[in-house]
Amino acid sequence: MSKLKWLPCFLVTLMICLAGCSASSKDESAKMSDSSNLAMDSARSSDGEKANFTGEKAKAEKTTGNSKIEVPNQMVIYQADLHLRVKKFEQTVRSLEESVVKYGGYIAESNVVKEGKEQVSGTIKIRIPQKHFQSFLHDAEGQAAEVLQRNLTGQDVTEEYVDLKARLKSKRVVEERLISFMKGAVKTEDLLKISSDLALVQEEIETIEGKMKFLENQTSLSTVNITLYENKVIVPNLDKDKLNTWEKTKKQFMKSTNMLLAGLSGLVVFIIGNLPLLIMLAIFVFLGFLYFKKRKGRSGQD
Repeated sequence: MSKLKWLPCFLVTLMICLAGCSASSKDESAKMSDSSNLAMDSARSSDGEKANFTGEKAKAEKTTGNSKIEVPNQMVIYQADLHLRVKKFEQTVRSLEESVVKYGGYIAESNVVKEGKEQVSGTIKIRIPQKHFQSFLHDAEGQAAEVLQRNLTGQDVTEEYVDLKARLKSKRVVEERLISFMKGAVKTEDLLKISSDLALVQEEIETIEGKMKFLENQTSLSTVNITLYENKVIVPNLDKDKLNTWEKTKKQFMKSTNMLLAGLSGLVVFIIGNLPLLIMLAIFVFLGFLYFKKRKGRSGQD
């Protein structure tokens, strides 16, 4: 019975010891966590001074990602390729030029090729405002005797333009932050670093703006490539040179007269130039004639 009386006291004492051990372990863990937090805060404060503007730069890029970007109307790049057979090439080209002026466009390129006398072809590259694109195509096809080929393409660049606009807005915010950091920079090292980052950001801004202007130009003005063909039927004209009888007669008469005069002139030159030889030849011929005549007379008397 005495042993059973001490058992409750022993259990109470054991429970008190266990409670004290758990409380002490909790206090030690709390102290360790507090010391680690203090170390991390000190490290953060030292690193934050070195990368102040870098963190602000990243923060600026993130804040613009949550801002709302205005989406423009649908931006589509239209291009048409027409192959037309026409009756009168030059007249058709003049009519197309008048249509271009009427719709506020311009001719970007023009080439004309002549293959002999029976075929003339040419290509014209035209930039026309998008709102008059279909009207101009209708007028151009109306100038043709036959539409040989018609290709029409459209490229939607709305998403690309919106992405460029969002990137530009983000870079603008970063540029403003870097400029403000540059004004407050004291150390030369920090000033050089900020200037380098600012130059890179401004270069990226110029690149984005160039792409946006290109897309705006391509969507505001559509491209129309027109190839024209004309087959001419050549009717031969009368050859006046072959039918001019009177001129040919006079020409032949003059040729004959010139030949006759040339022959007489040559004969006169021959006689006068060889006159001594001709006289001696005539004397020899005359003497020979007398000699044969006497000899013939003597043979007749015998």
